[in-house]
Amino acid sequence: MNRNLPFASAFAAVFMAAVSPAQVPATSAAPATPAPAAAAPATPQAIPAKIAVIEYEQVAAATNEGQRSLQELQAKYQPRKAQLDALAAEIDTLQKQMQSAPASMPDDERASRARAIDVKQKQYQRDGEDATNSYNADVQEAIGKVAQKLGPVVMKYVQQNGYTMLLDNNAQQQGGLTLMWAPGTDISKEVVDAYNAASGVSAPAPSAPSAARPPSSSAPATRPRTSK
Repeated sequence: MNRNLPFASAFAAVFMAAVSPAQVPATSAAPATPAPAAAAPATPQAIPAKIAVIEYEQVAAATNEGQRSLQELQAKYQPRKAQLDALAAEIDTLQKQMQSAPASMPDDERASRARAIDVKQKQYQRDGEDATNSYNADVQEAIGKVAQKLGPVVMKYVQQNGYTMLLDNNAQQQGGLTLMWAPGTDISKEVVDAYNAASGVSAPAPSAPSAARPPSSSAPATRPRTSK
């Protein structure tokens, strides 16, 4: 699943507002007179562009509502992280025991211990991947809901401040396109403040994650060393 689809659809659904060129009055038909002079072509009126840039996904996650959702998800997945940490510690202990085992240990016992470690390592990898995929899916769903509600707030800010174009900087960077713009056109912080004021959601407790970007994994314990 493309993790950016919820944000791309939310962005496209609310922000593709086109700016119409200035209307040029139609030239009225000339009266039927001999040899009328040809009317000079109307010169199109140029409209100066005012471009705004936003980090849409990061803005959704940086709002009080987004931060609260991330905090709740971290609490939800804490037991699974604790299980992974415990399994990693167990594997590390077994590996150290193998390394310190006397050379006189029978080969069949050494092979049995190595198999036990391998089984636990595979379980750790499988459980870690499952937890990470599940966590990421929950993050995308939770922040995606905020992104949907964020649209009208962004549109209102863009219109009130006279912007003629809005670019999602994160989407452009992921597409491999480098953009250049004048300082001061990034409206991410202003939109976060406007959304917080409109939603009425208070800032989460200090223990909530402070980074705007959603975590990309459930942060399992350090991967155990592979036995040889």
